[in-house]
Amino acid sequence: MQSFISETLEDILKKTNDFRDVVFVMPSQRSTIFLKKHLIEKASNGFLPELFSIEQFIEEISGLFKIETIPLLFEFYTVYLEVEENPDAFDVFSSWAYTVLQDFNEIDQYLIDAKDIFIAVRDIRRLQKWSVNGTFKETGLIKDYYKFLEKLYKFYPLLYKRLKEKNLGYQGLLYREACKHIGEYIKKNDFKNFFFLGFNALNKAEEEIFNQFLNRGIADIYWDLDEAFYQNNHQAGKFIRKYESTWKYYEKHQLKKIGNYFSSNKNISVVGTPKNITQIKYVGEILSTYKDFENTAIVLADETLLTPMLRSLPENVNALNITMGFPLKDVPTTNCILSIFKLFIVQNKLNRTTSNEFYYKEVIQFLKEPLLYYCFTEKDQEVVNLFLITIAKENLLFLPYKKLQDTFQKCSNEVNELLTAIFNIKDIGNFIDQILSFLSLLKDRVSVIEKEYLYRYHIIFTQLKNVQATYSYFTDFKNLEQFFKQLVSSETLSFKGEPLKGLQLMGMLETRVLDFKNIILVGANEGILPNNTMQNSFIPFDVKVSFGLPTYREKDTIFSYHFFRLLQRAEHISVLYNTEPDAFGSGEKSRFVKQLELIKDVNLEYISPKIISQKIPLQSIAKEECVLETLKALANKGISPSALTTYLYNPLSFYKQKVLKIKEVDAVEETVAFNTLGTVVHDVLDDLYKPFIGRFLEKNHVDNMSANSRGIVEKYFKVHFKNGDISTGKNRLIFEVANQFVQNFLIKERELLQNKENRLKIIATEETLSTEIKINGLNFSVKLRGQVDRVDELNGVLRIIDYKTGKVDTNNLRVTDMELLREEKHHKAIQVLLYAYLFFSNNPDKIDKELTAGIFSFKNLNKGFLAVNFSSNYRNSDLRITQERLEEFIEEVKKYILEMYNPAIEFVEPANLKY
Repeated sequence: MQSFISETLEDILKKTNDFRDVVFVMPSQRSTIFLKKHLIEKASNGFLPELFSIEQFIEEISGLFKIETIPLLFEFYTVYLEVEENPDAFDVFSSWAYTVLQDFNEIDQYLIDAKDIFIAVRDIRRLQKWSVNGTFKETGLIKDYYKFLEKLYKFYPLLYKRLKEKNLGYQGLLYREACKHIGEYIKKNDFKNFFFLGFNALNKAEEEIFNQFLNRGIADIYWDLDEAFYQNNHQAGKFIRKYESTWKYYEKHQLKKIGNYFSSNKNISVVGTPKNITQIKYVGEILSTYKDFENTAIVLADETLLTPMLRSLPENVNALNITMGFPLKDVPTTNCILSIFKLFIVQNKLNRTTSNEFYYKEVIQFLKEPLLYYCFTEKDQEVVNLFLITIAKENLLFLPYKKLQDTFQKCSNEVNELLTAIFNIKDIGNFIDQILSFLSLLKDRVSVIEKEYLYRYHIIFTQLKNVQATYSYFTDFKNLEQFFKQLVSSETLSFKGEPLKGLQLMGMLETRVLDFKNIILVGANEGILPNNTMQNSFIPFDVKVSFGLPTYREKDTIFSYHFFRLLQRAEHISVLYNTEPDAFGSGEKSRFVKQLELIKDVNLEYISPKIISQKIPLQSIAKEECVLETLKALANKGISPSALTTYLYNPLSFYKQKVLKIKEVDAVEETVAFNTLGTVVHDVLDDLYKPFIGRFLEKNHVDNMSANSRGIVEKYFKVHFKNGDISTGKNRLIFEVANQFVQNFLIKERELLQNKENRLKIIATEETLSTEIKINGLNFSVKLRGQVDRVDELNGVLRIIDYKTGKVDTNNLRVTDMELLREEKHHKAIQVLLYAYLFFSNNPDKIDKELTAGIFSFKNLNKGFLAVNFSSNYRNSDLRITQERLEEFIEEVKKYILEMYNPAIEFVEPANLKY
């Protein structure tokens, strides 16, 4: 395969041997590198010619320097302030300024009179709001929009003049100025030969400039197009056919260089895959079969696939060159800087600026940033980790600067200075300075690629510092953050590597002029190739057509050219697209791919991930000697009802909690957790009923409890919800729920006591009970322990009561067969029956008393006291807990405990776990 550049050079060398006064102009900087390579191979003697990308060439002719994005926006904002009486803040301005600048750019590139086009836009908008009978109603928003459009033509000349005075310009301005100075430039350089290679869609300024060179007889232009698209009316050849028919130069000259490669035999596969990730993985499979990547390119029509593509390259890819910009918003430094922004934005949002307190979530997020850990010593990490634990333990929602300062003083001097300074930022200028200091500190501690990130950000924040010092347009952190986000969303980080070696990874536009033997095109979906027709412009479609500005139709033609030109000389081609419709695409292959299927023989394939059925063994832990020793210690300390039911539900979870002693990680409780609510309700009821232990309860007692309960609820929230605010929001609602739970319970008690025949005596509250049992097969005693929420006597019947703030119904407490207690639905019955057994074991004198045991469910209080029911008949209840039933129950419990301590039975995760 011979490339376009190689063929073109051979043709030029037939007429030119000395490149001393030769200038080559190429569509991109990358293409100049490949041109240089071929020049060295084909013309090793003499001087190399001058090599320009089109952007460099235009800058050379115009005599101006291209302005960067940030300074350009500030220059535009200065102009905007001169025109606008009630200007937007800079962050609002920048949200639409990009679009206006893009319109200015196109207007200049196509040499259109800005005043004419903006007056046309203004007049069209005026006509749209005109009506014969005056029925059109303008809202405030519409009025502001029309006023804005009418001012656009005022912005343009002021910005143009301001930039030119500073010898600067955006790309379009450079083009317009280049056209003005082209005659002067040619006069100075008419002894040189100019060659324009590989262009296709030219803007008006480029057409004007190229024609000036061609008509003066000091230039040649070589087009990269195949006869298959030139001879017929194919969309890919539209622009070049137009130039041939309209340029005066072609009245006496023929087109160069029309090839005939597309008709040759090619191995083309069009592959449909479900979802983008399958495309990426399939590319990896294709590459794994290659031995040499020197003439191979992966082209991403969808450039958002760059990151997953980099992570999915096979191991045999030993050299890679990326000709795409990595989105700046995806680099780790972005998240770190945004986390610093959030410290102060959230502080201001929550009105904590005056007290200089920081919201705990933002502090934790920042202190956990991976980049920050490059600065930490082991001691620093230990200090920070202990501080994070303290935040959770003390439930600190807001952290005063003084507390942060005291913590950071325990760190190394360097880290202490860094963190103390960051949390003490006072204004925008100070913020930018601290970010620059942070970047400087990091630069000697990170990897090579991370240094590239930091360097890019160093440039950005240095520019921000300079323009802020000059203009002071950023008024607060939110303002600066919005601009920062807009900036990084549009900026990319250029990769640097050896461009002539290894596998090439590039976007569609980077393929201009370049040819490869093997092409893998990824993301060839409609809506991506070409992209959607949505215009990001303030100039209406019909106005663009009238003035000759490009619309989506011209852009579709450009993409058609790039697609088919890419395939002209390639021999092995794989075109991949996503078959699945989702929020980002239709799941339809590109129209260009459908055209390709009509004009070439292609292999159509559909790939889906290989699903391998694999039986995953259940997790299990053997009971080694150390495990058994820990279990024996547990038997001595005491097995609680909750520990027993945890074992029955999931032995592996029991092992983690009771053997490994793994506890849930403490977290800051910003919103009252459900277990905290339950603890508060339990403690309140204990507080209310404790004074009446051993006494009969009267109705007036309950009335007094009801009157005092709210204050007691508040007291226990302060105990269990440390540093939490229950005065507003969701926490206030939960506080009211807790208060209502208590009140509803007391209402039920009052209703019970209104019947004077009912006699209710409080026996105990929150009583801790324990007993030891002997189990055949174990050579040690096992202690059972538990804390009963309440024991009372109602009309001579003892009641063992457990409070549940969740919902429990009668089915959970129906026990018809003791052997079925292992089932999860009976676990609450196990708990209350075990409490009953413990009570009788500790109170043998009450063995002859009638006993029931059950639950008050605060989400099911209308059902009253839900007692364990031993009847299988749903019409009749059998609530009496007898000694025989307890003996039968405890025998079942002994079986569970014997199983728990059996070294031959492993802790195995159940196969039917719900969660």
